[in-house]
This record gives sequence, C-alpha cells and structure tokens, in this order.
Amino acid sequence: MFPVADIRALFPALSLTDNDVSRVCLDNPAGTQVPKSVAGAIANYMLTNASNMGGHFTTSLNTDAVTLKAHEDIALFLGAKSSAEVIIGQSMTSLTFHLSRSICRDFQPGDEIIVSRVEHEGNIGPWLEIAKDKGLNIRWVDFDRETWLIEPENLAAVLTDKTRLVCLNFASNMTGSINDIAALTRLAHDAGAQVFVDAVQLAPHHLVDVQALGCDYLVCSSYKFFGPHLGILWGKEEVLAALHPYKGRCVSDALPDRFEAGTPQFELLAGLSATVQYFEDLGSRTGAEGSRRALIAAAYQQSRDYEEPLTNTLIDGLGNIAGIKIFGITNPNRVHQRVPTISIRHDKVMPGVIAKALADAGIYVWHGHNYAYEPTRFLNIPEEEGVVRVGLAHYNTNEEVTRVVEAVDAATRGLQVNSK
Repeated sequence: MFPVADIRALFPALSLTDNDVSRVCLDNPAGTQVPKSVAGAIANYMLTNASNMGGHFTTSLNTDAVTLKAHEDIALFLGAKSSAEVIIGQSMTSLTFHLSRSICRDFQPGDEIIVSRVEHEGNIGPWLEIAKDKGLNIRWVDFDRETWLIEPENLAAVLTDKTRLVCLNFASNMTGSINDIAALTRLAHDAGAQVFVDAVQLAPHHLVDVQALGCDYLVCSSYKFFGPHLGILWGKEEVLAALHPYKGRCVSDALPDRFEAGTPQFELLAGLSATVQYFEDLGSRTGAEGSRRALIAAAYQQSRDYEEPLTNTLIDGLGNIAGIKIFGITNPNRVHQRVPTISIRHDKVMPGVIAKALADAGIYVWHGHNYAYEPTRFLNIPEEEGVVRVGLAHYNTNEEVTRVVEAVDAATRGLQVNSK
C-alpha cells in the first residue's frame, strides 16, 4: 500500500484551507508543493551559513560544500557520470537560452535545427531566436494526433545532412504523452545531429537515466519535482567541454563553473540536495533498500504504481462528462505512455470559466495555453482560451480526483460547484 497519508503529512500546504475550504492542489504541472524537509534545508542555510564561496572562514567553506553536494546529488538523481555534467541556474528556459549561444556558436547559415510541435515554449523560443541571429533553418516535426507521440518515422522524414540539432520533448505539459527519447536520439545521432531533451514534465513522475537515453543535453526544473525554483541542465562532459562558454573573464574555465553565470542561490542549492534526499526517503518509506540510486528508483516506481490507476480514474471521470474533450492518451492500457497531466476543453463553457469555478471551490487547476503554445496552435485550440489542465502528483488522492470530476461536471452544467 502506498503511504499517501503519511506522505501528505510531509507537505504543510496540503493541510491548509482557503476560506474554510480545503485545498486540492492539482496545479502540479506548473509547480509542485514542497515538503517540510526542503523548506527546512533552505531556512537552515539562510539562518546559519549565509555566505559567498571561496573564503577560508566557516560559513564560506560550508557554502562550498553545499554547492558541491547539490551538483553531486543531482548527478546521482539523473544518472550522470559526474557532477561536472550538471549546470544549475535560474530556470530551464534561462539555461536553454544561455546554452543555445554556445551550442549553436559554430553552426553555419543554412544549418538546420529540428523542433517538435509538442514542445513547451522553453524548448522552442531559444532555438527560434538563435536561428534568426545566425541564419539557421528551423524544421518542424509533428506529433501524431492519434498516438499523441513523436513517431520515429516522422522524425526520420525531416532529418537531413544539414541537421545539427534536434530538440525533443520527453513528456508534454499539455497532452502528458511520453516520447521514446532513446529511439528518437538514435535516429538523430545516425544523421549526425545532437539531441537536446526537455524532461521538465517527466522528472516529477519517472526516473531519468541520461546515460541510458543517450541524448547530449537534458533539462529539468526542480520546482516541478517537489524542490526549490531552480533549473537544471545536464550535458555529456565531453560535449560541454567542447563548447565555447559565454562568461566573465574571471570565471573559471572548469565545468560546470564556466556555464553558471553569477553568484548561485546557495540557499536553493541546499534545498535541492534536500529534494534528492526526499526521494531517497520516499524509497525507504515504501520498503526499498540498497544504494541511494536504488532508493530513488524505488520511489519513482512506487509513485507510478500509485499515480497510474489514479490517472485512469481521472481520465474516465472527465471523459464521461458531456461536452468534454481530452487532449491526450485516454486508453487505460497506455497509461504508462503518459504522465498524469490531463488537458480538457468543453464544447460550450470556456476554460477560464471552469477554472474560476473550481478555484472558488478550493480546487487549483490551470487554464490557458500554459506555454504549450505550439501544440495549442497545432491542435487548432484558440490560443487566447487554451485548455483546463489538471495535473496529479503522488500526494493527491482518489477523493480529490472524485472532487475535481464532480466540480468540472457542475461547472460545465452551470451549477454551483460543491466546496467540500
């Protein structure tokens, strides 16, 4: 049995109320709640060790240790070979914009970057901008509207001898679909291209193993997997070492320093290590033993075993509401090919109206294009309206799923939403 009640007790926000209405946090694709241990690590650093790096005194030495540990912990978390492969910054988007200059520095006019139609704007905007700056060509690969995946044959059809970089979405923040990154990466590498993967939506729900994937770069965001607001970029050490760093003159040429512009948010780095520890503790809590990586893997497996039936219940409930359309995989036998992010539209009631009715009843969901701008356009969804997006995490419950389904049903029928 998954200890969801014990897990919920670790997250203070989940027990709070708004106007005497209990919160139902289903806004997780945009950012998860944080356990006490993560918040405590951030507070402890700020209260006892606030300092910059590189000094001989205690708080500075402690800050050095916090910084190194955060990189080592995330390397472990992602299955990297070493902490030199881990770059930590403000956000996935800012890191992608920053590294795009280095990655594309030696590209020539007419060289091609392939971007998929299912991407979050954070894995599109940076490449569109650098393409304009350097005279590069952007080629698009569609996702299949029936399977909801980037199919290998679709990628193969747009690869050419001019393709230098392929930018791929691991799991969509609109459809929830999980692409076969390992297979797509092999195709791209066979064509002589590097691969840049956005794993922001996958990392909260599935174990990431960068070595098994074979890609060249992978980005994720710790605030999407129960941690502080930070972005993480992993790259193969030999690939990162070959890139030109855009940095200040006095910044070290060592990895990863050369790509981490400015003074880090040390307190958030302390929280980042606590986030990795949370996954290890979750693995132990569910009965696993073994190495740190084994505990993290067990935490993910147990969470998936809990989340996937919950996801099917949510999809079934929403799909049975008259007028609702779900954008993504709905076959319960394919739940392993999606994360628990469900986007819907009603044929008469606008997404904003539904989201507002739910918010008034203490149910937190998002509406709009949610920066899934390209898939919104590809699916002919009005950009100014978007979708209602409901996203589960391992701390949500069957009772909350029932509550949101009933609330959407009431809102689409113009009824008062029950604020239990």
